[in-house]
Formats: sequence, C-alpha cells, structure tokens
Amino acid sequence: MRARIALHMVVVCLFSATILSAQDAVKVDPKHYSVVSENDQVRILKVHYGPHEKSVMHSHPNTVAVFLTDAKGTFTFPDGKKQDFAVKAGDSQYSAAASHLPENTGDAGMDVIVIELKGKTAKTAAAAKAEPAKAAKK
Repeated sequence: MRARIALHMVVVCLFSATILSAQDAVKVDPKHYSVVSENDQVRILKVHYGPHEKSVMHSHPNTVAVFLTDAKGTFTFPDGKKQDFAVKAGDSQYSAAASHLPENTGDAGMDVIVIELKGKTAKTAAAAKAEPAKAAKK
C-alpha cells in the first residue's frame, strides 16, 4: 500500500513539474513581459531583455513576434535542447504554441512585440471564399 501511495505521489509531482514549467510568461517573468493590450482574439505583449538577461521556462500559445531591435539569443526547451537565433529589427515570425526559456546572448538590449493568438485558428482565405459559394448553391 505504501508503495502505491509513493508511486501516486511521484506521478503527481511529475505532472506538477510539467504544469509549472509551462506557465504564462507575464505571471512568471514580469520583469521582461508586460501586457500592452488584450481582447478575446489576441494578447499583445511588450518584451524587453537587457544584455545577457535570461528568462524562466514559460509558454505561449501560437504567436507572432515582431522584433524591434537587432538581437541574438538562445531558446532552451523543456527537453534541454537549445536553439540559437539572430534577428534584425523589423523581422517577424510566426511560432506554434510552445514552452521555452529565452536568453539574450547579445551585448545590447532586445525588444520584441509578441502577439499571442487566442481561440480557434482563423479560417484560411480559401475556406472563407468557398463558404459563400456553397451558400449560394443551396
């Protein structure tokens, strides 16, 4: 019976660690992340890292990032893998939902606007164009 309870506690701890490692960036790292605007479709974040500053593990839903400064850094993922990046001011990118720990490895500050997408994925343009045609045939 004790072994069963101990096993149950280990499983609970593992799930808790996964949940804790995938938290909202604004809540777990308010030094670097702040909310600019939010509605039922998007949440817009202002992100600033000073030179060589590092965040904590957090997560985002699907996002669009717009880089306001040239920057270089590293993302560390929950499995320990790392991915270096280098961007120029004005670059933008889409990213699928993920958890990561960002680090500014550059000698200058890094500023980014992150647009977190909420809810169901928007219909594609092709699907939106096809719907009126289907309705007209009825």
